[in-house]
Amino acid sequence: MSSFDAIIPTQANAVKSSGSPPEYKSSTKKFEVFDAALRVLLFATALVAIIVMATSKQTKVFTLLPGMTVLVVAKFDQSPAFIYFVAALSVACLYSIITVVLSILASMKKGGDTSNLHFYFMMFDVLLLGIVASATSAAGGVAYIGLKGNSHTGWAKICNVYGSFCFHVAASIVLSLISSITLLLLVWLSIYVLFKKITRR
Repeated sequence: MSSFDAIIPTQANAVKSSGSPPEYKSSTKKFEVFDAALRVLLFATALVAIIVMATSKQTKVFTLLPGMTVLVVAKFDQSPAFIYFVAALSVACLYSIITVVLSILASMKKGGDTSNLHFYFMMFDVLLLGIVASATSAAGGVAYIGLKGNSHTGWAKICNVYGSFCFHVAASIVLSLISSITLLLLVWLSIYVLFKKITRR
């Protein structure tokens, strides 16, 4: 009887020491690699969007009277919406650098529980998603007026004159939209990883 009782604790300890099954560890590793890849994509799209918007300056020469010309410059810092856009993407760019380093370190760590890290990632990803999405929509609204104008308020369209400027703005907004989608995927990924960890308990 005593020998049988001694075998049971030994087997229980063996089960506890075995830890997570190899299949679960492999899937967790894949999620962490995917998380790091998405954060690198966020950094790349946000950085390129900032550069494209910052280089959107265009100068046109208008003739007022014979022999009298005036230079009119179009650049992003003339619009508060575009300034907010660049500021929001700058925050996203810095945030992606910090989180991609943390994500890579977490993927290299053996046997560590990354539940808390994914929870904090999810909270800040949601916050940044709101900031980037709002900045993208604000810039998109101003860009649409520049493209189409507004006959009710008398706002004239400018993209027929400042074609290069509008092209830079449009490209930057598209890149920012990709950044927003990337953040949404990161939020979904963090929720899924946390769900898998909770259901295993």
